[in-house]
Amino acid sequence: MFPIRRNRRLRTNEAIRSLVRETIISPNDFLVPLFVVEGKGVKEEIASMPNYYRYSLDLVKDEVKTLWSLGLKSVLLFVKVDDALKDNKGTEALNPNGLMQRAIKTIKEVCPGMLVMTDVALDPFSSYGHDGIVESGKIINDTTVEVLAEMSISHAEAGADFVAPSDMMDGRIIGIREGLDQSNFIDVGIMSYSAKYASAFYGPFRDALDSAPVDMVDVPKDKKTYQMDFANRDEAIRETEMDITEGADIVMVKPGLCYLDIVRDIRNTFDVPIAVYQVSGEYAMLKAAAEKGWLDHDSVMLEQITSIKRAGADIIASYFAKDIVKLISL
Repeated sequence: MFPIRRNRRLRTNEAIRSLVRETIISPNDFLVPLFVVEGKGVKEEIASMPNYYRYSLDLVKDEVKTLWSLGLKSVLLFVKVDDALKDNKGTEALNPNGLMQRAIKTIKEVCPGMLVMTDVALDPFSSYGHDGIVESGKIINDTTVEVLAEMSISHAEAGADFVAPSDMMDGRIIGIREGLDQSNFIDVGIMSYSAKYASAFYGPFRDALDSAPVDMVDVPKDKKTYQMDFANRDEAIRETEMDITEGADIVMVKPGLCYLDIVRDIRNTFDVPIAVYQVSGEYAMLKAAAEKGWLDHDSVMLEQITSIKRAGADIIASYFAKDIVKLISL
């Protein structure tokens, strides 16, 4: 007997497909990365990230207003620091009048409702391009954590809603949480990069911030002693569990598309908000393929974003945020 149930009935036309669609994308899904630089009137396109820019503080005001008008209500801040301000201790990261601190205040002044998350790591401030302090060829964990806690307090003082430690040092979440609480910032949240892999997909991002590890004797040539081995799956659960226990409010998987199995594992294991960072290399690959005419940009972009949410992400940090929100509003 021919099947009574025909699954294709639910695919007959766009109306029925939309009605039964399981995964819906909205502006509320997105966290928008913003790159900030010193100067005035600066809007620099990042060569390896077409149509994505670094902004000076005067122009970031307009960008934030544009984001808000599109329904994008959350930003993740990164700063490009002048080489003259970099050292091995991340001293500039603690400057109350530093670029990050001024960027937080600027955004809050122009758009008080915008949720501001801040990158907490030393690599933009490090003369060695590492997320931690370097001594005798090693990244020193505990001393780095102390600086990260101070850095988080400085961001909170400037008005940050969430800090986002991206360094992958052991114990940094409890160090940051205790530091914030002792400084009476109990309402400032932590979005932890809990499963951040040592990935080759970060190249364009490091171009954007000039934060790649330097090639020097007695300096680790990569970040593999603190970022996770991309061959590992179970380790992500251990890392995430530790961060939740230490006080993380949101956990993150980074990168995105190649790690959706990790997203689903964490979704099946923990009842916490999960963020996914669709990283610069993922963005750049699609831009390059679309420029060659090999892929349809908008169709692939929507498919990628949907797959990330379908895997279990509540929050998607993506350089495509503006593009996709414009697309889905048509």
